[in-house]
Amino acid sequence: MARDRGFRGTELLNQLPYPREDAREAVRNVEPNRIRGALEEAIRGRDQARAAALVHRYSETDQPIRPLWDLLLKYAISEDGALHHEKFYRTTVEEFSSARTPFKWRYVIALARVTASGFGYPAPGHAEACRLLGIS
Repeated sequence: MARDRGFRGTELLNQLPYPREDAREAVRNVEPNRIRGALEEAIRGRDQARAAALVHRYSETDQPIRPLWDLLLKYAISEDGALHHEKFYRTTVEEFSSARTPFKWRYVIALARVTASGFGYPAPGHAEACRLLGIS
């Protein structure tokens, strides 16, 4: 029960949403063609705030979404974490395509956070599947 961990329901209402202003400011000058590389670094560094801010920054550009999906999918299948990355990736893709425009990117920002949080926890069977398929 959430109450057992000292959580009060109203606390959630008062939390600032991701990405926080300081994180957005820190990536404001990242050039559009460098955002995906910086996002990959943030994921590998398990930096959730930066990953979320970089996806927000990406949403402000005119770049296509597919390369971003591909990057996030790479980690959704290779890392496990506690939040079922593959399932959340699929949910995010579905919600992005059906959500109202002002809310679409919230799903991708959340996926970036989840992806960064789970880096370093290899998905069971991923290494064996890659070996059997002859890919690295």
